[in-house]
Amino acid sequence: MRTLSDAIYGLAVGDALGVPFEFKSRGTFLAEGMRGEGTYNQPAGTWSDDTSLTLATCFSIKRKGKIDLQDIMECFRAWLFDADFTAGGNVFDCGGTTNKAIRQGYGESDIYSNGNGSLMRILPLAFVKDVTDKQIAEVSALTHAHRISTAACVIYVRLAQKLLEGKTLEQALEETEIKDKDFLFLKDIAGYDEDDIKSGGYVLDTMQASLWCLLKTSSYKEAVLKAVNLGSDTDTTAAVTGGLAGIIYGKENIPAVWLKVLKGRYWIEESLF
Repeated sequence: MRTLSDAIYGLAVGDALGVPFEFKSRGTFLAEGMRGEGTYNQPAGTWSDDTSLTLATCFSIKRKGKIDLQDIMECFRAWLFDADFTAGGNVFDCGGTTNKAIRQGYGESDIYSNGNGSLMRILPLAFVKDVTDKQIAEVSALTHAHRISTAACVIYVRLAQKLLEGKTLEQALEETEIKDKDFLFLKDIAGYDEDDIKSGGYVLDTMQASLWCLLKTSSYKEAVLKAVNLGSDTDTTAAVTGGLAGIIYGKENIPAVWLKVLKGRYWIEESLF
């Protein structure tokens, strides 16, 4: 039986693998393992806002014993303003939409507020008993309130829950009802070529790229490295991939050398519920 620990370590390691390569174009680099420096000049094993906001969500659920929107936002503020939930004591990466939402206390609902900033942190809700679609959408809307972002989060959580039941990703995708035309690509994604896959910050691109990486690989290591090597938003694509890969393959199949150099493990252990 997979646990929240499998998912969160999977997400954090993927995130840390991608941090040094963020914004680099596909084909201009080759990620083969955990390394430092790069885009943000951080030590190897340092994860970004993706993991920080995921841990903030976890911590709030653990502290309150339920989903409390106000408390989750307070944890987000503790990250942004006090560097809680960070790997190295500093905040070095925060999307503009997320930054604005945390400062003003709510997420925008316009079409331009569909970055991947809520998808990247929504995975803990898959482990909340009887979580509703409405609750998932509300947690997304703390930073990203447009229907595309909220729907993406609902689908991602439901896919994760099917994986937790022991379903394959192929089975999970087949069994998930897709009504919104924006998500019809989920039914065909296995047939896509790499040239069809975009890996920027748009929430649908991140979902597409992450699921494609999982469908085209057969191990945790292969999946997250494929995600990073797609380029562009490397940390988030690998984090979203890594969270599901952690559920599929388990923490025990994350390369030990990557786990050994992962920073900030105190915050991970403190936040697990």
